[in-house]
Amino acid sequence: MIYRTYQPRLARSTTLKELPLSRFVEFLWIREGDNLPEAQSRLLPIGSMELVINLHEDRIPLFDPHTQAERGSTNGTRICGAHSEGFIINNERRVSAMGVHFKPGGHAAFFTLPAGELHNQIVSLEELWKSRATELRERLLEAPSLETRFLVLEQFLLTMLQPPKRHPAVDFALHAFKRSPTPTVKTVTDQVGLSTRHFNQLFRDQVGLTPKLFCRVRRLQHVLSLLAGQDQIDWLDVAFTCGYFDQAHLIHDFRAFAHCTPTEYVAQRGFHPCHIVLPS
Repeated sequence: MIYRTYQPRLARSTTLKELPLSRFVEFLWIREGDNLPEAQSRLLPIGSMELVINLHEDRIPLFDPHTQAERGSTNGTRICGAHSEGFIINNERRVSAMGVHFKPGGHAAFFTLPAGELHNQIVSLEELWKSRATELRERLLEAPSLETRFLVLEQFLLTMLQPPKRHPAVDFALHAFKRSPTPTVKTVTDQVGLSTRHFNQLFRDQVGLTPKLFCRVRRLQHVLSLLAGQDQIDWLDVAFTCGYFDQAHLIHDFRAFAHCTPTEYVAQRGFHPCHIVLPS
């Protein structure tokens, strides 16, 4: 299987006419493979939105998060809103897909819909981009190589990019949460000078999660980054390093977001830290 990522190039200037894509997009990714084992995976929350394009067929199934049964589908291009719970995908024997991993709040440069309306939602990209979604997929299918596909996707995103209208309090909070491994939402709320209710609504509208949920998801992501490639794990040390009160607190968040314990996660993790391979 091939899994590659691509960092958007910086613009030569920072004028509004030439905004760098890297301000809003963390990376682009591509996944290709044949004769892969068929299974379902649970994708853990990442704290931001993700655009996914299935190049194998113009359809992506949706699954019930509890029964794992199929419950409909989207078109081959879809947008995954910011999640505070895991969702299930199907791993087919043949995979050909691309995606855009937006930075927290970065989707606002491409979509006008408030992010909170897509919380825990997955919708066809056509609902937001109309015919441009189909056009994007067709252009990618015409590209002769993986490298060319990255360039096609990058250029297409640049044509869709519009300067986002983000509240400075949200930008301040995102920077503060990124700087601190154990951020305190109350401290940041006090610093921006807004009421808790107003700030929570602003943040949810522009990021897709409340500040508290966002910080919990990012803390879990910190845990996953520490576990990458590790088999012998001091769970108490991990818990304290990532800002949990104790090991029980860590286990509670794993059950809430991943529907499993930390040790079950280590045994079932897939090719990516956010993927948990589910038993048949």
